Order: sequence, then structure tokens, then C-alpha cells
Amino acid sequence: MNRFPVRSTALGAAALAAAASLLLSACGSSSGGSTGSAVGDGSAQVSQSHSGPYQANYLSGSFAMPDVTLTDTSGKPYNLAERTRGKAVLLYFGYTRCPDICPTTMGDIAVALQKLPASVRAETDVVFVSTDPKDDTPAALRSWLNSFNSSFIGLTGDFTTIQKAARSVGISVDPPVKNADGSVTSTHGAEVLGYFPTDHRAHVLFTSDAGSSEYAHDIPLIAAATPGTSS
Repeated sequence: MNRFPVRSTALGAAALAAAASLLLSACGSSSGGSTGSAVGDGSAQVSQSHSGPYQANYLSGSFAMPDVTLTDTSGKPYNLAERTRGKAVLLYFGYTRCPDICPTTMGDIAVALQKLPASVRAETDVVFVSTDPKDDTPAALRSWLNSFNSSFIGLTGDFTTIQKAARSVGISVDPPVKNADGSVTSTHGAEVLGYFPTDHRAHVLFTSDAGSSEYAHDIPLIAAATPGTSS
């Protein structure tokens, strides 16, 4: 198990004190990727041994679902904590113009879900929160997500609100940058958090190199709120 450095924050949320510090890769950087920083107190850890039933990382701490109201792809208010309660949730922060990790991640999750029983799919919400809300309108989000799975939930809104929500679960999100060629770079943590339906907290972390087989293996365990180990 490795211990990763984190930068300090002014959030001070009690839930973060015992939460895992995450090694975040950045998505969409012009240099081909950089390392982001996680929010936390610097003492929590993430198991890298994949011990226990999960192929992804089972966190030594856990993150509460952000209690934030954003805008869904129909243009209506969507409170993330309220609307996903009682479901297994895969939560990801990204943007539709991402050239690499975002579409790969959504594609892998979509493929994995196709392999699972209908009962598991029905109890699992996949939530994609835009880190480039200026360009990711509700219509743009819906069109993009439909290319993977029409049941995927897309959320957009005020960037500051989204950034705060991401930081509350240990995900680093920087303001989008418009490049000279008109493209957009949104640097953000590229991990997927898996939430148990029982306590509405993230216990599982998929890193950016997770594939469809890892998701197919772990999603039923998340839906069943299967305990793991974090030694």
C-alpha cells in the first residue's frame, strides 16, 4: 500500500478527515496527462494491493455523496444526493470534448453493464458531471452520453459549484482553458468513485486504466454493498 501526498484545502469537511487520499491522473491535458492532487488531510490511504473481492481499490475511508443541486440533461434541477439515494452509483467528473480518458471510461462502463443482469443494471446509476459546463449544455451532454448508454445521467451547472462538489470527494478539477485552435482543455481527476446503496458513500475507486472487465466484476459487488479490505 502506498501513501500519496495531497495538498491542503480550506474545505474542512468532517467526512474528509478519515477519507482516502487518491492519486489522480489528469484528463485532457495538452501534454498528454499530468498528475492532479487529492483533497484530504494527508494521513489516509488507498490500498493498491486489490486485496479482498474487488479488482478496483477498496478505500480505507469513504466519501459521502455530494449534496449538490445541478442541472440534468432535460434542463431540470437535479439534487445528486437525493436522486441517487438507495442506488449503487458510479460517479465521474469529465467533459464531452475530452479527447481520451472520458470517452474510454464511459465506453468501458457501458460495455460492462451490458454483460450484467438486468436486476443489477436497474439498481445502478452512472453519473457524469461536466467539468466544462459552459460548453456541455444539457442537450450536448444528452447527445454525447446516448452514444454510450441512454440511461447514463448527465449533470451540468455552475463551474464553482461543480468544482466544490468534486473536491468534497477528493477529485481535483481545474477551470477549463480555451486553446488557440478552439479546443478546450479541462484538467480533472480521471477516477470513478463507486457508491454503496446502503450508506450512500463511496468505498471503491476505479483508476483511469480500469477496463470493462474490472467494472463488470466489481459493479455487482458495489450493488450488493460487499465489504472489502483496506489493509
